[in-house]
Amino acid sequence: MDERFYSSRRQFLKTAVAVGGASAFAACLDRSEADVPQGPDDTSELPERQHAWNEFLDTDDHGNHELPRHHVLLLLEYVGTDVTADRQQVEEALSTLDTAYVRGNNGLLHTIGYSPNYFDRFDDDLPNTVDLPESTPMASFENPDLDTADALVHLASDHAEVVLGAEQALTGELEELNGRPVSASFDGVFEVAQRRTGFRGTGMPADRQDEVDNVPESNPVPEDSPLFMGFKSGMRGNQATEDRVTVAAGPFEGATTTHLSRIRLELDDWYGQNTREERVAKMFCPVHAEEDRVEGAGDNLGADSGVGGCPTHMGRDAREGVVGHGQKAADARTDGRPLLLRRDFPSTDDNEAGLHFLSHQQGIGNFTKVRTAMNASHLGEGTAVGQRTNNGILEFMTVRNRANFLVPPRRHRALPPANP
Repeated sequence: MDERFYSSRRQFLKTAVAVGGASAFAACLDRSEADVPQGPDDTSELPERQHAWNEFLDTDDHGNHELPRHHVLLLLEYVGTDVTADRQQVEEALSTLDTAYVRGNNGLLHTIGYSPNYFDRFDDDLPNTVDLPESTPMASFENPDLDTADALVHLASDHAEVVLGAEQALTGELEELNGRPVSASFDGVFEVAQRRTGFRGTGMPADRQDEVDNVPESNPVPEDSPLFMGFKSGMRGNQATEDRVTVAAGPFEGATTTHLSRIRLELDDWYGQNTREERVAKMFCPVHAEEDRVEGAGDNLGADSGVGGCPTHMGRDAREGVVGHGQKAADARTDGRPLLLRRDFPSTDDNEAGLHFLSHQQGIGNFTKVRTAMNASHLGEGTAVGQRTNNGILEFMTVRNRANFLVPPRRHRALPPANP
């Protein structure tokens, strides 16, 4: 079938997810050819860790986990009056999602997390095994809005109608979801404070590049890239394992933390100011550019971007002109292993090309360590590396929002107390 058909269909589905609502859900159902299996009758067989997605995700030829194509983020405000009384309603609403759709790309993956603002309503403090501070700016040049929503729901699926249906069920707009009765919703307990959307997959950013203001008119985003900046990410050798990002002890054993940033990408400058070689140097490291290691979006790199050895020559690279984003991230590893499990995805929210950077880590301190390494402040004096210029991709990113959340294990996912 003509590739133009697939491109127009992808654009329709992405637009439907971005718009949301009952009419978008109905339109997707009308055009859908997918037969999405239901989830299990007995949800006890599902993993206790909400963030245990990897065993259900598709993989590419190199064994890299591939995130679903469509994503919805719901930032929620608690509007109930009795957390204890509301807990069962929230659990029933989430259980509806578990049983309505099989877990995975072809069904639904979802998490719910809670912010420091949510936990502040309790007399008890969070246990010392949970590292969940308030979000803050992460560099002197940042001025993000610091989100104060009580909770975050992440919905992900290869099928637009699935994320839209799940959202409609949670907000009390459906009586049935994929053949399962919707016995409870978030109505009266949570209100949606913000809704954010995105997508992930080869060709999807290129399809949208002429619809936003911050991409050059030449439409330079490559067709083979899953991200607006033209390269792959999320290779398994550069990702923390799910075990490594899991809280290992205490009443929230099995939890993880989530950091969420909303980022505008300055793609006019990224593509307009840099040659292909310069983009490789700034995204990976200068040696990758010098040795022409990256073909196209980087699929040839396989399961590892190969930046693990790049920190050894970072001082030299800084003196000679530039340090790379991947190079700095590798410098923040502990015992040679990454600290973050990234599940980020591109977006055209607010009609601008952007990124919803969503990472899981055992504690927010690990995110802070990696983000501090991105600043590369120790390289500034006597080098060509400035606060943002020649400093990885910092010059081409503007952070709009930041927020931190605790993603409890399933047994505590419904309005958890601060110290169960």
